[in-house]
Amino acid sequence: MEKATLGGGCFRCTEAVFSRVKGVVEVKPGYSGGSVPNPTYEDVCTGQTGHAEVVQIVYEPTEISYREILEIFFSIHDPTTPNRQGNDVGTQYRSIILYHSEDQRRLAEEVIREVEGKLGRRVVTEVVPFTVFYEAEDYHHSFYDRNRNYPYCRVVIDPKIKKFLKYFPERIKM
Repeated sequence: MEKATLGGGCFRCTEAVFSRVKGVVEVKPGYSGGSVPNPTYEDVCTGQTGHAEVVQIVYEPTEISYREILEIFFSIHDPTTPNRQGNDVGTQYRSIILYHSEDQRRLAEEVIREVEGKLGRRVVTEVVPFTVFYEAEDYHHSFYDRNRNYPYCRVVIDPKIKKFLKYFPERIKM
């Protein structure tokens, strides 16, 4: 098993998509990339911790590659807007890849160049070494699956899942 740690806006969105990806064994929402130890959701929402909302993905590399994970990641959020995803604004919603190895770093930089070529715009996704992951509070876990009729889920998360299902049908967990 290998790990990927990614932030692309609200972790509820990213978790909802990656929990449906074949080859992904586990997805946990949490916080990373900042300097404050043991932050709470309320702490991170202040924008003062330096942390981003992220997901930590455990995946089976014989079933899905890190490149495929990054391709899905870049397809479900806007990597060209700093500190914002839709109406979610603040440094905690920034696009960030926290790499676990030099191979992940090189691949992330390569995929970013490819995305920039396709979009014709600069990608602002941070690529930084992974240091620590703080798991989010229990009520954030599987939020979408427990609250599908919640307005945020219907307006923000549903379109991301539909985009994943449309562009990556071969990656859908059965």
